Amino acid sequence: MTDTTVAKSRELAPARPTWHLILVRPETMTFLLLIAGLVGASTLSPFFLDANYILRSFTLTAEMSIVALVLTMVVISGEIDLSPAANMALSACIFAWAQDAGVPLPLAVAVGLLAGLAMGAINAFMSIRMQLPSIIVTIGTLIFFRGIAQVIAGDRSIRVPESFIGINTVMVFGIPLPVVIFMVVALILGLVLGTTVIGRQIYQIGTNQAAALHAGINAKRIKVGLFLVLGVVSAAAGMMAASRLGSVRYDLVLGGELQMVLMAMLGGTYIFGGRGTILGTFLAAWLLVIVSTGMTVANLLPAIQLTVLGILLIVAIIATNFIYARTQR
Repeated sequence: MTDTTVAKSRELAPARPTWHLILVRPETMTFLLLIAGLVGASTLSPFFLDANYILRSFTLTAEMSIVALVLTMVVISGEIDLSPAANMALSACIFAWAQDAGVPLPLAVAVGLLAGLAMGAINAFMSIRMQLPSIIVTIGTLIFFRGIAQVIAGDRSIRVPESFIGINTVMVFGIPLPVVIFMVVALILGLVLGTTVIGRQIYQIGTNQAAALHAGINAKRIKVGLFLVLGVVSAAAGMMAASRLGSVRYDLVLGGELQMVLMAMLGGTYIFGGRGTILGTFLAAWLLVIVSTGMTVANLLPAIQLTVLGILLIVAIIATNFIYARTQR
């Protein structure tokens, strides 16, 4: 078949209807589950539909949700990082230890952010420069960072200054500040990933890194940059958690890495890279809050809540991949 014939066949091919274009979007299933979650939660309890209560509930997971947005970009590029929760704990412990030792608060915050940057650099060096599997590397650094946090803090809680406590009580137009930060970060990253050259390059790297290299894309530099940004954002999120809780322990957000990955996967991000959106993760974060809050208000047992979240993830992954496969055919 000649190029002219191919071009003519493409011109004659019928345009896809709007509903089909919407259906194949990776975040569509997440949005449908979010609507179902709102309906189901309001049915379980008449006290659920309280916007202020939902917003306050979101502050409990806002830090992890912010990190999950950046993690989405890492996964789209074809890598994964399972250490952000341990990064949050270690950065917060270093920050609290520094200010407890008499370091001025602004300098202690800077030390915590630098610690997060260093942890991101460690992951980037081993995963990208040494070309080790990022999932194995970050499982190791997860344990390593959490262990250092326990060495620093021991089994005690380190108090943070009174002036630093209460980020979740600060309101911006009636919305808690952590929720506003989450929305702003989602907007910025969504624009970067969806409208910039770097965003398109991230998708290309995750889809086919060899082709990206032939196209002149510096895949290693972009991936290193993503790991560094994730490290700094994780550190900032750890200090946000310290502000909300008023103290720091080595087990801060223990197990949070699974919830972050859950948000990204539930939002339609493909675990092997090349597919996913910030909007999907944004919707998934709200979905988890809606479902968890609704089940808590309805007094359902934690075991039932975990079961429901697992079912949601399985349904989202199966449906998204089924739709994508049909689209490719």
